[in-house]
Amino acid sequence: MLLHRFYDEDLAQASYLIGCQAEGEALVVDPRRDIDDYLEMAAHHNMKIVAVTETHIHADYLSGSRELAEATGATLYVSGEGGKDWQYGFEGERLHDRDTITLGNITVEARHTPGHTPEHLSFLVTDGAFADSPGYLLSGDFVFSGDLGRPDLLDEAAGGVDTRFGGAKQIFASLKNVFLALPDHVQVYPAHGAGSACGKALGALPSTTVGYERNYAWWAPFLANDDEQGFVYELLDGQPDAHAYFGRMKRQNKSGPAVLGHPLPELPELDTEAVAEQLKAGKAILVDTRDQDAVHEGTVEGAVNVPGIDKAASYGAWVYDPETDTEDLIVLAADRAEANQYRHHLMRVGIDEMSGYTTSLEGLPQFKPEVIEPGELEDHAYDMLLDVRNKTEFAEGAIPGAHQLSGGRVLWNLDQLPEDGKIVSYCRSGVRNAVAASALRRKGYDVAELEGSWLGWLDHQEAAK
Repeated sequence: MLLHRFYDEDLAQASYLIGCQAEGEALVVDPRRDIDDYLEMAAHHNMKIVAVTETHIHADYLSGSRELAEATGATLYVSGEGGKDWQYGFEGERLHDRDTITLGNITVEARHTPGHTPEHLSFLVTDGAFADSPGYLLSGDFVFSGDLGRPDLLDEAAGGVDTRFGGAKQIFASLKNVFLALPDHVQVYPAHGAGSACGKALGALPSTTVGYERNYAWWAPFLANDDEQGFVYELLDGQPDAHAYFGRMKRQNKSGPAVLGHPLPELPELDTEAVAEQLKAGKAILVDTRDQDAVHEGTVEGAVNVPGIDKAASYGAWVYDPETDTEDLIVLAADRAEANQYRHHLMRVGIDEMSGYTTSLEGLPQFKPEVIEPGELEDHAYDMLLDVRNKTEFAEGAIPGAHQLSGGRVLWNLDQLPEDGKIVSYCRSGVRNAVAASALRRKGYDVAELEGSWLGWLDHQEAAK
């Protein structure tokens, strides 16, 4: 049996290929939309992808299940659990609790593990060539290394009202009736790692075991003492801000993400004249991919800052909303290969509107964002001091008088900002701040960035003592 983990550092998201070498058949679980890696891995092992599935209706990225099934002719399986309100809106074989997918000697059994979402499935994998019982669990957003999937995302991102309490109780029951009923040796492969907003304290380890979590996870004592109420309180306490784009992901993943087709058409390189023409006509937005220091020296007016490949999907979804923004994106990239990397990352959050790339801003009208030194803040006139860090960071300490609104929620909560007047914004070090500030400037807000952000302000305070 082949079990291969594909990990996207940007979204801290894992997908898996399970393959039977004897039969040359493979199943992919929770694929992203840029599908080349799955196709290449299957080809490398002389396998055909015959099945594609997912653990649940995702909120943090746009599923590639339909994309991969369309490209390979594989059978698409999705959950049929969760009740009528949580049924997928597109064609696919429905999986219910204890239904199986077979690949040669390998059996993949669906187990209904609700709580993170009502329809959530985990997958028990039995390698029949070596054992007659499961040895692996693909746990999706149910159990992570050292943590559990958050049960409040339906309230935070899908318009639910107080569903978090019922969801937390469902996770308690899923742990008791499914997870802890498994032998200690079963290896657990979750759908996310450290940095994901799908939980509050995810570990960085790529896998764990049932026995390790049973003995050492924070939640283990609550289960051992059958303390459901204490478990619910602890699970819900301190969850991070949910990015606003999660709501769009939920809707699109439920109804069915658009199938782009494989391979994608080649991205054209645009010269300065073509870029200037599209920007002037309001047909495009420039994505400035440099770091905040370079952007502060000068960028293009109306550009959004997405600093580097590493977090392009995450930050791209902060500054661009395909449901309201009609302009195409033009990305600043070193070459076509890098531009394609940006396209792949943006596709993962449903941003498909890219008309091309440019390798230089030379010759385009320059705009220099306003930056304020921490020592100037007290004497500077402004209408709002905006903290774009997470609410948990804000609770640990903030500049006096600041208003907290995390960077991933800013564009969707403009009613919390002054319509006119000056905004001074900051994050921890300045990276997230540059992203959020660029998005607000594009919407017409007068925003100055605090140099060094929170850390710079702390240094100034220390030096002033």
